[in-house]
Amino acid sequence: MMSFSDKLINITSQNKEEMARRWARDVRTNRRTTSFQKLSEEECTELAVDYYIKLKDMYFDVPPYPEVDKFFSRYAEKFFKMNIPLHEAVYALIMMRRHMWLYADFQAPFLTGMDHHQAVETINRTIRIFDHGIYIFIKKYDELRFKQ
Repeated sequence: MMSFSDKLINITSQNKEEMARRWARDVRTNRRTTSFQKLSEEECTELAVDYYIKLKDMYFDVPPYPEVDKFFSRYAEKFFKMNIPLHEAVYALIMMRRHMWLYADFQAPFLTGMDHHQAVETINRTIRIFDHGIYIFIKKYDELRFKQ
């Protein structure tokens, strides 16, 4: 039987374009992420697909999370160059995580027969990736901002 984390990674990997398109539509219309309106839906979709592709490497990374550091530092550089304000960029990342969970949650087979402990562990690990990633993102963004 496939573990909960394997199912989450597989659902994310197999449906990355659909999840990314949904995120792109939402991030471009959300009142907290107005800077994304200047970007095309394709540009936004690419940002999310990039994350969803890299999630597997980050998920199975071990502390101190070098893959997470590398990815979120690069992401901060991208958002910075796009002139996305830090608070909007962070909220967009939070929306990306939410879209991943919402998409997985609507997949009926996802939770069927899964052990509650496995589900909690997977959720905790994913949140840890995002929390650490957002910290790295903000740190890198500030470095870039103060270099100017």
